[in-house]
Amino acid sequence: MIKRPRVPGARIAFLSLLLLATSVATLGQDQTLRINYRLAMSRPSSHLFEVSIKVDIPGEAKIDSLDFQMPKWSPGRYAVFDFAKNVQEFAIKESPPPDARCEHGERQLSRVDTDTWRVFMCKANSVTVTYKVFANDLSGTFSELDSRHANFNGGCVFMYVVNHKQDPVTLAIDPPKDWRITNGRMDRADQREWQFPNWDIMIDTPTEVAPNWTEDDFKVDGKNYHVVVHSLGPEGGKRRALVGDIEKIVKAETAMWGPPEFDSYTFLIHFAADDHSNDGMEHLTSTQVIMPGRLADAGMYEEALDAIAHEFFHVWNVKRLRPIELGPWDFTRPANTRGLWIAEGITNYYGHLMQRRAGLWNDAKLWTTLGQQITEVENSPGSRLMSAEESSLSAPFIDDAPHAQQTNLANTSISYYPKGEVLGLVLDLLIRGKTNGKASLDEVMRRMYEEFYVKSPNATYYLRGRGYRVEDFEHMVSEVAGADMGDFFKRYVRGVESPPYEEAFAQVGLRFVHEPRLPVSVGISADESDLNNFKVAHVRPGSAASDAGLEIGDTINTFGGMKLTPGNLLKVLSRYKPGDRVVLSVQRGRRAIQITIVLGAPQVLDYRIEETVDASSQAKALRAAWLNGK
Repeated sequence: MIKRPRVPGARIAFLSLLLLATSVATLGQDQTLRINYRLAMSRPSSHLFEVSIKVDIPGEAKIDSLDFQMPKWSPGRYAVFDFAKNVQEFAIKESPPPDARCEHGERQLSRVDTDTWRVFMCKANSVTVTYKVFANDLSGTFSELDSRHANFNGGCVFMYVVNHKQDPVTLAIDPPKDWRITNGRMDRADQREWQFPNWDIMIDTPTEVAPNWTEDDFKVDGKNYHVVVHSLGPEGGKRRALVGDIEKIVKAETAMWGPPEFDSYTFLIHFAADDHSNDGMEHLTSTQVIMPGRLADAGMYEEALDAIAHEFFHVWNVKRLRPIELGPWDFTRPANTRGLWIAEGITNYYGHLMQRRAGLWNDAKLWTTLGQQITEVENSPGSRLMSAEESSLSAPFIDDAPHAQQTNLANTSISYYPKGEVLGLVLDLLIRGKTNGKASLDEVMRRMYEEFYVKSPNATYYLRGRGYRVEDFEHMVSEVAGADMGDFFKRYVRGVESPPYEEAFAQVGLRFVHEPRLPVSVGISADESDLNNFKVAHVRPGSAASDAGLEIGDTINTFGGMKLTPGNLLKVLSRYKPGDRVVLSVQRGRRAIQITIVLGAPQVLDYRIEETVDASSQAKALRAAWLNGK
């Protein structure tokens, strides 16, 4: 390094330029820009959406440059996907006027970083940029364009103008010939242009463009509901019943919350028939649900309703009543909130409960589903290491996040979906018991919605009201329960203890029972992509397999001389008892080895919920009120 003498004059000049640039940038941020988006899809089979953004700058504004930025992720799914990697051919469509002097010379466009393109204005008052986005994934996060249809989620398609996400925007869509457009903000059937109060609302509007979707409508309490179905396979005559059952879900959930604030809502449902597209995503005036099979297939009808019950509950919980970190967002870094166990986990709980209240499930179905959720949580090694709050903070790692490197998350993490669901279940029953049925978690959620969304002053440009903190939720639970619930949150929400299931179920005359799944414990699970060979996908810490030295990636050829496959593991293990020593023939890479394992006592338990035969009349009354939303 060459040490150069300091030049005070140059430093002063540099600081002056820096201050000038800062003041110009600040002035630009304070000005509202006119931002117009246009989306075209001239060659659907290319999978390339064509985007143009025209920005008009007020005459009095002095803006040296504009930054166009692609989000790293989008609301509702918290993994970082870096959507900019599918952007190509970013360009300036309209150059500055011939008499405009550009101090940057020919370098009017510069890519600043992985997500950001900078356009120098060169004294122009408007600029139009264009780019293409590759899209070939049907999901609630990504987008798909092919010869059958276009389906887009705005977060992975539309850049925003940095520091101007709050400005009003318009969107125009140019569909292929004979393709129709539908989304949750349609004013008329042939609509091709929309106005949005800001960029965040625009990207909250998933849109389907295709020649062959269907629409069925119904009304509940004066609100209009549209069921749009895009079937890529036979429906088996089930669509009319599906619409009727969705109406039952809407009635059950609005009975708890009260009328929603929108006038119209769209259920956008795809039966993809591709055996892999499977998702659901919440939005302010719509939801998008994607099923991997055909509506005619066994189980698809029920799975679609399960997703819809969850996503529609989000109309209130998460889209409006929301943790403080969820809107508006900083899309340059991962989201960090401790409240997803409330936003998603409690929604999962109500998605199941509401199907019972809607009459779609009977009691036995609800008991089975809740027992499965508890079984998942209690058998997860990560549940003893990761609290509900830490699980929420870890969302960017565990919410369908891609991992190039191998991780140990299977042993160290737990999803906030089942973790939050079992906490919501236990809280609901405990509150009902403590108040003799005068209050419930329903009341907590309604009062949170009223206080933080309906009545609070607007904290940001994004939506009404303000976001809440987990401490606000804890305070409301205590207030509604009429008792200090601080110890519950300390032990089960911020801590990793198992919640008091027995106490909770006893309030409503139910028994909580469990039994070993198998007579012995090994501590392994199989990679089920190969059903003919048992390739180890997971080794449970502290298990017999771990003690014996089995590793992820090992293929167990024989177990005690018997061929082992993912399908016969339970049958093979049923021959043994704890303490038995078994020889395993294992393929590890290119080596064939033998491992002796000492089978352990059962570690995996199955949990069940049963009715108490001699339950008191009070407990039965509390149960009826819980199941029927009283």
